[in-house]
Amino acid sequence: MSARRTKFYLDKKNGKFMGVCSGIADYTGIDVVWVRVAIVLSFFIVGWTLLGYFVIGFVADTKPNDLYSDRDDEKFWQGVRANPARSTRDVRSKFRDIDRRLADIELYYTSRNTRLADEIDSLR
Repeated sequence: MSARRTKFYLDKKNGKFMGVCSGIADYTGIDVVWVRVAIVLSFFIVGWTLLGYFVIGFVADTKPNDLYSDRDDEKFWQGVRANPARSTRDVRSKFRDIDRRLADIELYYTSRNTRLADEIDSLR
């Protein structure tokens, strides 16, 4: 079974300890330094953070090496995880734009264009 790109994974390759912070950074698209700062601050503010950190570290799966094909693919999936509705809206908008442009091209080439017809006749 292939890896799901919308699932949380530990990023042990880029992690310092268990890969939890780098996994959160990969999942959200936030810089890993800011995630680590937030985790350290939450250790002092909330007592349960340390327990949660270890639970996530033991329960979550390790990130597969071939999860993303390139950096653009990684950014796309981070955006999908952050706001799925916006991602869906963006994709629909792109398809509508492509559809509109294709309709314009079709209209241009199927309409009664005498100049184009003259050019085609001159080539014969």
